[in-house]
Amino acid sequence: MLVTFVCTGNTCRSAMAEGLFRKILSDRSVGDIECRSCGISAWTGDSATEYAILAAESLGADISSHRSTLINPYITAQSDLIVCMTLNHKRAVMSLEPACPVIVPESGVSDPYGFGLDTYIECAAQIYDYLERLADVLCAEIVPMAEEHIAGVAELEKQCFSAPWSEDGVRAELGNNTAHFLVAVSGGKVIGYIGVHEVCGEAYIANIAVDKAHRRMTLGRRLLTAARDAAKSRDCEFISLEVRKSNKAAIGLYSGMGFEAVGERKNFYTAPSEDAVIMTLKDL
Repeated sequence: MLVTFVCTGNTCRSAMAEGLFRKILSDRSVGDIECRSCGISAWTGDSATEYAILAAESLGADISSHRSTLINPYITAQSDLIVCMTLNHKRAVMSLEPACPVIVPESGVSDPYGFGLDTYIECAAQIYDYLERLADVLCAEIVPMAEEHIAGVAELEKQCFSAPWSEDGVRAELGNNTAHFLVAVSGGKVIGYIGVHEVCGEAYIANIAVDKAHRRMTLGRRLLTAARDAAKSRDCEFISLEVRKSNKAAIGLYSGMGFEAVGERKNFYTAPSEDAVIMTLKDL
């Protein structure tokens, strides 16, 4: 897997992100993820700024040999995931029509250029925290739910839903022949799960949940893909789900994976009351 970090000049934020992510991957002994960085208006060959080098060094990363690169369609075509520092960077990258997911840290990462070392160090710390969580997601193992995952799944239920399943409710699915639940586990912790029920070749997603600290990092996509592939292997004809009508982010994710809106369920949700959009993926 190749992860590409993008900022403006590729001398501060994305340069630090690349160096810090290499350190994180090395610390975790991860060998199947690579990373690089570039800028949407970079001068090719520039060094990282002095303060960026010092800020990265304060967290154990050496970016003194970094040289800037201008983004181009070849880079986006090679990438499996692109991490942009701001929404404006994402818009610029999307104009190149990358086939891979493009994500942005929750509140974006402000440019420290022109400020002092303290600002750079704060910026590097923000990036480092985000990258630790991103590494959790990219290194997570997706496996069938077992007894040792019950408490973690129930905790996700409480975190994500107004009417959560209890541990006993989740545990009951282990003995349900129509249930096929998958969990994403990283560092021994359940950070996401998806539950599917299958009857007569029809698959229905009962729930999908991702830990708050690990959202918008492609884990939902990974869980959906794993559930889709598993349903296909069991000869299901389609897979369907409901989603709150106001949940534009989720609807966008499902649409991007080929799900189509096929109807609505009035007042399907409670606390608060809201209609559900029924979405179906027909070609598994």
